[in-house]
Amino acid sequence: MPSLKDLKNRIASVKATQKITKAMKMVAAAKLRRAQEAAEAARPYSQRMSAVLANIAQAVGGDDGAPKLMTGTGKDDVHLLVVCTAERGLCGGFNSQIARFARDHARKLLAAGKTVKIFCVGKKGYDSLRREFGSLIVERTDLREVKKIGFENADAIGRKIIAMFDKGEFDVCTLFYSEFKSVISQVPTAQQLIPASAGEAAASEGATAVYEYEPDAGAILTDLIPRNISVQVFRALLENVAGEMGAKMSAMDNATRNAGEMINKLTLSYNRQRQAQITKELIEIISGAEAL
Repeated sequence: MPSLKDLKNRIASVKATQKITKAMKMVAAAKLRRAQEAAEAARPYSQRMSAVLANIAQAVGGDDGAPKLMTGTGKDDVHLLVVCTAERGLCGGFNSQIARFARDHARKLLAAGKTVKIFCVGKKGYDSLRREFGSLIVERTDLREVKKIGFENADAIGRKIIAMFDKGEFDVCTLFYSEFKSVISQVPTAQQLIPASAGEAAASEGATAVYEYEPDAGAILTDLIPRNISVQVFRALLENVAGEMGAKMSAMDNATRNAGEMINKLTLSYNRQRQAQITKELIEIISGAEAL
């Protein structure tokens, strides 16, 4: 049984931890609002970009002049998985959910006889995936020094992906991230980037309208598809930031409450042991007095 001093020290330690988790919760709550606004602001642009891309893709159809980023290589033997996670932990199962989703997808591809390559964006995803797929990780981007995610960060990642495709290093590219729904809900999501998938976007508003393009549709696609890849990566990064802050806020709130419960239990144990020790000392004094 721990002594009174040990219990007192432990209570003080848990109280200090509780102060830290409470402060981290407040910081995450403050950052969450800005991150949520940025993620929600990026969605309409991203969706509209996909709709325009779908419309132009329909106009091009099976034209031989269509860019390779849209038509693909004609094979699906080599898959590149771009896994976007956070740079830091203490956000519950946020990072592990994305990594698990990507890991399950990689296992299915490997079981089907496909070649898998992994591009990690974020430290936590790399740390999680390297245990099982360390030999498959071909690229890694670290954003720990970036205080606020900007389009230039996503554009750099998009350019790396396109450069790898131009070198013939993969046939299909899939982006993994967590879509922000609410503070307690972040949904792991997979989105195909290459070949440019316009199936869902074709059903969106405006995708079925008929337009005339100047210059020709093929030339527009050549410029639009690389831009769309960067836009989709940018949206994924913003969704991840909002999801991370929401998950961190929930995790720190739970940690603060758990610390409070632990303090109550330790205080109760401390008071009981202190009372028992006082009672024991009184009995010894009374017994000594009666012996005299």
